[in-house]
Amino acid sequence: MNIILMGPPGAGKGTQADMIKENYPIVHISTGDMFREALADKTPLGREAQKYMERGKLVPDEVTIGIVAQRLANPDCRNGFLLDGFPRTVVQADALEAVLSSLDGGIDAVLNIAVPDETLIERVAGRVSCTECKTVYNLLSNPPKQHGVCDKCGQELVQRKDDQATTLIERLLVYTEQSSPLLIYYRDKKMLHYIDGNRDSQTVFADVKAILDEFR
Repeated sequence: MNIILMGPPGAGKGTQADMIKENYPIVHISTGDMFREALADKTPLGREAQKYMERGKLVPDEVTIGIVAQRLANPDCRNGFLLDGFPRTVVQADALEAVLSSLDGGIDAVLNIAVPDETLIERVAGRVSCTECKTVYNLLSNPPKQHGVCDKCGQELVQRKDDQATTLIERLLVYTEQSSPLLIYYRDKKMLHYIDGNRDSQTVFADVKAILDEFR
């Protein structure tokens, strides 16, 4: 089965992606991972993407879509995949459909984890991460044993700039503006499933599992 995972910053996509990987034999593919692999392998598209990234510019759709197409053609995607962070626009969604059609595949379901903005701000504003091993904690729901110190490696915990409340509000506005047309696109194709993410992760996953079990 081929799945797209959507949701705003702080919705719990990472936790749900981990649970999906543990329960289903599909590969988790994030936009960031794809770009890092293309850059590390020094593919022609990876080198092209690097030119834009080094200048702080958005990588054009044709380059991003090319990298996605190469990744989805890999053998590990034959049993299915979970796409996280792509597509972001209707143009990219159309291109993804064309790519999958050429591979004799398609998207089975789009999971959108929905959480109220005030809850997202509360969640993310309490998030800190380790400067060394990158482990993420939440001061409200998953605090470290010692304040400001990573349980795993003992290094300092800091809050990322984009996790600060004022920055998060801007990110949420951008996400809503970008995602709204995409949600309508997949709703009209009868692929979209809304999931209430304002609950504990196990309860959220129970809903995710009920949807995904239909495609086994």
